[in-house]
Amino acid sequence: MPLLGGIRPPIALLCVLVLALAGLTARVLGPGKDMVAPKAVLSSQQYFAEDGAIALRASIDERVTDLQRTAAALSSGGPVKPERILSDLGRTYQKWTGTTVVDLQSAEVLATRGETIPLGWLDKDVLTGGQALTPRMVRLETGDVRLMTMAVLDGKDRPQQLLVASSSLSVPAINLGPFRSMAVVARDGEILGTAGFERAEALNSDQERQELSFLHKQMGLLSDRAAAKTEQHPVRAKEPGSRGYPGVSGSLVGGEYNGRVATAGYASLSSSNPDEKQSVAAGLGLTVVALLPVVQQPTGEQGRELYGLAAAGVLVLLGLLAAGVLWATVQRPLLRLFLESRRLARGDLTRPVTVPRWGEAARIGAALERLRRRLNTGAGEDPEESTDSADSAAGSGRRRRIRVGGRGPLALTAALMLLWCVPVGLLLHDTDGSVSVPTTMVNDQRDRTDLIADRLRRALNEAQADLVSTSRLIGTDVENDNDNGTGTGTDEDDRTDDGIGATDGEAATRLLEETLDKHTRYRALYVVDADGSVGARAGSEPHTWNSGKDLPLVRVSGHGGKEPVIQAGAPVPGHKGSTLVGEIRVEFLNSLLARPGLGEVRVVDSEGLTIAASNGFLAFEKPPADLTDLVRAAGVRVGAGPVENALLIREGNAVKVAAAAPFSGGGVTADIGWTVVSRQDAEQFKIAPYEREDRSVLAGMLGLAAIILVLGWIYLVVVRPLRALATGAEKLADGDLKTVLYPRYQDEVGAVVRSLELLRQQAQAHRHNQQARTHDNTRRTAATRSGVDSDGSGVADSDGGDVDIAVGHDGVHGSYIVGRVVDSNVGGR
Repeated sequence: MPLLGGIRPPIALLCVLVLALAGLTARVLGPGKDMVAPKAVLSSQQYFAEDGAIALRASIDERVTDLQRTAAALSSGGPVKPERILSDLGRTYQKWTGTTVVDLQSAEVLATRGETIPLGWLDKDVLTGGQALTPRMVRLETGDVRLMTMAVLDGKDRPQQLLVASSSLSVPAINLGPFRSMAVVARDGEILGTAGFERAEALNSDQERQELSFLHKQMGLLSDRAAAKTEQHPVRAKEPGSRGYPGVSGSLVGGEYNGRVATAGYASLSSSNPDEKQSVAAGLGLTVVALLPVVQQPTGEQGRELYGLAAAGVLVLLGLLAAGVLWATVQRPLLRLFLESRRLARGDLTRPVTVPRWGEAARIGAALERLRRRLNTGAGEDPEESTDSADSAAGSGRRRRIRVGGRGPLALTAALMLLWCVPVGLLLHDTDGSVSVPTTMVNDQRDRTDLIADRLRRALNEAQADLVSTSRLIGTDVENDNDNGTGTGTDEDDRTDDGIGATDGEAATRLLEETLDKHTRYRALYVVDADGSVGARAGSEPHTWNSGKDLPLVRVSGHGGKEPVIQAGAPVPGHKGSTLVGEIRVEFLNSLLARPGLGEVRVVDSEGLTIAASNGFLAFEKPPADLTDLVRAAGVRVGAGPVENALLIREGNAVKVAAAAPFSGGGVTADIGWTVVSRQDAEQFKIAPYEREDRSVLAGMLGLAAIILVLGWIYLVVVRPLRALATGAEKLADGDLKTVLYPRYQDEVGAVVRSLELLRQQAQAHRHNQQARTHDNTRRTAATRSGVDSDGSGVADSDGGDVDIAVGHDGVHGSYIVGRVVDSNVGGR
C-alpha cells in the first residue's frame, strides 16, 4: 500500500494547519498582557519625534546652504564692507544668534553682530583637510552649545575672509501641545536643548513641582536610551522590507508617576534621501526626543478577548469533523477499492466485491464486481448469460446507490470550514462607530497638523528670502558693472529707470540659472518690470505677476488651469518697479505634506480651495464638507489670531480624526490666509479594537487559504484521477479490453489502476480462451459431420440433383439420425 502521496498527506496537512491556525487565533485574539500605553499613542510619539527631527534637519541645512550661497555670491561680486555683509545677512535671514567676519591672514575680527563668538576652536584642522569648513558644535562659556557654520569670502584681488555664523541647537519653534516636551540630544546622551518645560516651571504647588522634577529625570533617562538606540545602522534598526523614515526612530516607555506614565518617541537626524543628497545636519549625530506623559488606560474588553479562545476551540472541532468527513467519504472507500482490486488481481474471485455506497468509488466497485463475475464464469455456464446477469446485477446495484460525485465531500468539507472562516473574518470583531479613540490621538493630530503648517510656512518664507537675497545680488551686479564702466546705465536703449538693460539682463539670466540649479523648489525664475514685461528669466514659461501695494509677496494664481501657480516675489533694489518672481513647484509643497500617521493632508487658500495635497488633488477643488467646516472654524480669530483645532467625526460605522491649522507666526506668509487640514481614518491608528478586527480578518483569510490549499490538493491528486478511473473502469466492465490503463501516480488511485490493468489483461486472456474453445467445438462438430459421410450412412445423388439433409432424433436409442432426402423430380421424373 503506498504511504506517500494520495489522500493521506492532504488530510494530515489539514489537521496540522487547523491546529496551527487555532494556536495563532488563541494567541492573537485571546487575552494578552495589558499595555502600559496604547500602541497608537506610542506610534504617535514616534511620528512627532520624526517631525521634529525633520524640522531641525531642514533648519540646520538651510542655515548652512544660505551662508555658503551668500558667501559664494559675495565672492563673485565686487568688494563689500564686512559691516554691510553682516547687516544684509541679518536683515535677510533672521536665523543666526551671532555672526563674525575674520581676516584669515591677520586673524583680526573685522566685524561682529549678535552674541560674541569664541574663536579659540579655530585651528588648522578646522580650516584645512578633508573636513575643512565642516559645521561644528562649540560650547560657549555659559555652557550652551552652538552650531558654528563657516564660509570663505574669496574675492578677486582681495584678502581671504572667514564668515562665521553661530546658531542654537534648540528645537524649532513648533507647537508641542500643552503637556509635551522635546529635547535635542547629542551622541553621548547629553541634552543640548529643550522645549516645553518652560511653561511648567511657572507652577507653584509642590505636587506640580514634583511632577516637573519627575519629567526632567525621565527626559534624561529616555534621552540616554534613545542616543544608544540611534547608534545602530538605520537598515538594521528596521524590520526587513519596511519603509518610512530614513533614519533610526522608535518609541520608549519610561516610569510612572501619579497615574501617568512617561512615553517618548525618538528620531535621529537623517537626510531626506541619503542615496541622492547628503545632509550636513545628519552628520552631527543629533537625536530628537519627544516626551509626553499619558494617563494609564486599561485595555478592557476582556469578554471580547475570550472570544479568541472560543474561536480556537470551535476551529479545532470543525477541523476534526472536516478531517473525519474526508476520511469516511474519500480515504476509506478508496482504500477499500485498493484492497478489493488487489484481491481480484491476485485471482481471488470467490467473494463478491464490497461496493461503496456512492460516488466514483461506487462506480468503480460496481465495475469490479462485473469483472469478477465475468472472470468467474464456470465450466458449463453460458458466458453470455453470466455476463448478462452480472451486468443486470451491477446495474440494479448502481440504481440503488446515490450518484454523488467525489466533489460532494469536498464541498461539505469547505462548508464546515467556512462556518468558522466567515464569522471570524467578518463578524467576530466587527467594529462600529462607537470605538473609543484616545484623546491623545486627537490632540496629536492637531499638533502635528500645526507642525506641518509651520514647516510649510517656513519653507515659503525661506523661498521668499532666497529671492530677496538673489534680487540684491542682481542689483549689486548691475551697480558693479556701472562702476567698472561695463554697464549701460547711461544708455537709454539698454537700460531705463524702471528696468534692467540688455547687458545687465544677460548677467541676471546667468544668476537666475545658477539659482534655479541650486534650488529645486522653483520651477521658474524671472524678473518682471514695472509695465509687466518679463526680462531675465530661467526655467519654465512665466505667468503674469500683478504689481500692487496690497497684494502679498506670496500668492496663488492660475485659477481655471490644471495646476495652481504659486508665486513669490522680491523687489529688485535699484530698479524701481522691477520684481524678481519665483514660481514654486506644487510637488515641493506636496512633499512637505506627506507624513505617516496624518492621513490625507491638504493646503487650502484664503478662499477655501485646494492648492496642494499629499495624495493628489484637482486644482482649486473644494475639500470635503467636514473639512470645509473645520477650515472655516480655524479661520476665526481668537485673541491674537486664528488657532488650530481638531475634532472627532463619527459617520455611521466610520470614525475619523480631522484637524486644521492656519498659517500663523512671522514672515511674509503669516497673513496670506492659508490653512493646512488633515483627516485620518481611526482604523489606521493602532487601537486595540481595530487591531483585533484586522487580526480576525487575517485569521479568516488564513483559514480560507488552508481550505483552498488542502481541498485543491485533494481534487487534483485524488478526485479528478478517480473520476477518470471510474470512466475507464466502466468501459472495461462494458467490454472495452483494448484500452490500456496507465497509472499516473504512485498512490492509492495508481494502485487501483494497476490492478484494473491486470484484470483487463486477465479478461482479455479469458476472452481469448473462450474464443479458442468455441473454435475447437466448431472444428469437432465439423469433424463429426465429415465422419458420418465417410461411413456411407447417406444416399448419394448420382444424378446430380438437389439433396437435402434430414436430421431426426431416435427416441429409443437417443442418437441422431442423419438421412438424405432425394428430390423426386431428379432425372425428369
